[in-house]
Amino acid sequence: MAEEKTREYRTEELAEAAGIPVRTLRFYRERKLLPPPRRDGRIAWYDEHHLARLRTIAALLERGHTLGGIAELTAAFENGRDVGQLGELLGIGWSEETPVRLTPEALADYFEGEVTPENLAAALDLGYLAVDGDEIVHVSRRLLEVSSALVREGVPLAAVLETGRRVREHADALAALFTELISAHLADEDALPRLRPLAKSVVEAELTMAMDRLPASGGQEPDA
Repeated sequence: MAEEKTREYRTEELAEAAGIPVRTLRFYRERKLLPPPRRDGRIAWYDEHHLARLRTIAALLERGHTLGGIAELTAAFENGRDVGQLGELLGIGWSEETPVRLTPEALADYFEGEVTPENLAAALDLGYLAVDGDEIVHVSRRLLEVSSALVREGVPLAAVLETGRRVREHADALAALFTELISAHLADEDALPRLRPLAKSVVEAELTMAMDRLPASGGQEPDA
């Protein structure tokens, strides 16, 4: 079977598909928020990856990000910054998590039928996703695989992302609690990174026991 050719767009067609004026598209190109188009003489041809980038930019803008911040993130990826710098740009700090590079098609395969503009915007807002040229980067392989597994079990991706947002709030509070504990009693600079595994063990043990205490159904105990 012949390989299906990727659809291409002229400048006006791409702007219409993305729901933006042509002048806005050209402005994004000038700011290097879009990769260069394919040139055929004087005609510029864009493809689905350009359209996906424009939709990502729109989602980030809707969530309050500035064009300057989006440009910085794009430039950081294109210049090959390391994982720690990626985390700083996404607002999540240093992380032990392994990022995963995906094409838009591969991301759709992980969450078949669930990669909607609303879910994409929520994932971008959480810092789970970022854009690197024609690819999408998920900040954590573990979170990607867990989220995908929950969706395959029938949990809507929107609900998974909302739960992730709520878990983030509790995780931030736990991290602050342990940081305050260690800082209050240990003065050496390497104490916090050295004792991170202990904090993680406490949280994992408490979460396990908390889930054990829940009714088997995960809901409320029935009335007697």
